[in-house]
Amino acid sequence: MFVASLLLGSILASQGAERGEVEVRPGPRESAVPERFRLEPAAFAYELSGLMDADRYAVKKLTFPSPIVTPDEANNTVHAEYFEPRGFPGKRPATVVLHILGSDFPLSRYYAARLADRGVAALFVKLPYYGERRPTDGPGPVPKKFLSDDIERTMRSMRQGVCDVRRAVRWLASRPEVDPDRLGVTGISLGGIVSSLVVSIDPEVRSGALLLAGGDLANVLWEMPETAPFRKAWADEGKTLADLKALTGPYDPLTYAAGMKGKRVLMIDGAVDEVIPPASARALWEAGGRPPIIWYDCGHYSAAGFLLPAIRRAVEFLEDDGPR
Repeated sequence: MFVASLLLGSILASQGAERGEVEVRPGPRESAVPERFRLEPAAFAYELSGLMDADRYAVKKLTFPSPIVTPDEANNTVHAEYFEPRGFPGKRPATVVLHILGSDFPLSRYYAARLADRGVAALFVKLPYYGERRPTDGPGPVPKKFLSDDIERTMRSMRQGVCDVRRAVRWLASRPEVDPDRLGVTGISLGGIVSSLVVSIDPEVRSGALLLAGGDLANVLWEMPETAPFRKAWADEGKTLADLKALTGPYDPLTYAAGMKGKRVLMIDGAVDEVIPPASARALWEAGGRPPIIWYDCGHYSAAGFLLPAIRRAVEFLEDDGPR
């Protein structure tokens, strides 16, 4: 078992902040995690401060260091928002919530708030190069992003995102209000893809709700409208789809999807999705042991009209994660 224990916590009354340290000690199952996603023994510091209070939950800002150090200093601190349920008995299930490629943080906050409304502790995590993590003083004309024409750096960001989420899960496990045996991940689009990797490879993550996610990452990147300029630059260098598959394979959800078997997983996908094609979703579903899957008659962008019922179904699924 991976042990995450709260070593130190102090309330700074004047600032309303909690500072502490979480120790992560790998158990024997960690050796089965692919090396690029493995967490080394470490103790990491965090800071938690209040943002707002609602009737059934409080929202707090969380920061902690990424386990992966990049040349971009701003990107090396993980920024998250903790939606802590209030008034629910006993230890609660907990879930990391991840955002879409276009960020849309309000959507992720809405999702996390609905989870907290139902007693699920929800930690909305910003992935590498998003929000406060995006450098603004670099030498280039535009700030660095998670997805760019530098596909190798994009894959490094994918690795960092997975490791950040794994550390975030350990932070959740250390909280006194959280049941460490009921930990999950969920996300939409990019967030769903990262979530699928985490639920597949992390032995401590029990549940995953994957919205608009799929496998065959190379084909997704090759065909999606947002990557047309990158595809042209890639082809201009004489590189092919086969080269892209070789580069993305170690980060492709299909590579690790067998790890979803035996876990609680729900998939929600679009029947005419132009970004995550149905074939991509079916491939992940098949490799992951055919978990429950819900199809909406929508594309990736037209899914906006279906997101409220989709989130409702995902919240019900994650809320229903009863004791083992």
